[in-house]
Amino acid sequence: MTVFYCAKCSTALTGNLAALPAVPDVNNSDCGRDKKTGRARSTVPRGHYAIDPDPWGAPFVVASASHGRFPSSGRELLRADSSITVSAGWRDSFVVHPDDVLPRLAAFTLKDNWLGCCGPAGAHGPNLACHCGSRLATWAADCMGPIELHLDPVRVYVWQQDGPVDAGH
Repeated sequence: MTVFYCAKCSTALTGNLAALPAVPDVNNSDCGRDKKTGRARSTVPRGHYAIDPDPWGAPFVVASASHGRFPSSGRELLRADSSITVSAGWRDSFVVHPDDVLPRLAAFTLKDNWLGCCGPAGAHGPNLACHCGSRLATWAADCMGPIELHLDPVRVYVWQQDGPVDAGH
């Protein structure tokens, strides 16, 4: 089992979580939507985490011609320029279920980093902070896609029952 901690103040951000081999596929973000709120389900089930090897979130950069058009993974963030930009954000972020970490984090709103019609879009950088002020997570929970909460791999550390884990950093 694995626990995530704030690298600045060492506060435990999660309880014990089990590792998934990869971020689960989201072929249809409409599958499993909450009937009352209309929100999609979380990409990662409660009590688990996965490491996302791909860039995710802000900043976004103009896609080169060599990138071409990517097939939709169902995990894209809603933003105005999504057809011409790609993520240059964190690699190897830890994707967790929001209910496993939200009780321990507070919303950090700055300019437009909380935009979204039904929840935060997640496309404008970190929007959750530890009580010490470290902006260490980005939560995407708008109605247009799956719910994902990414912990910054630089601002958190991981402890397993067998000792600390190096996520390739």
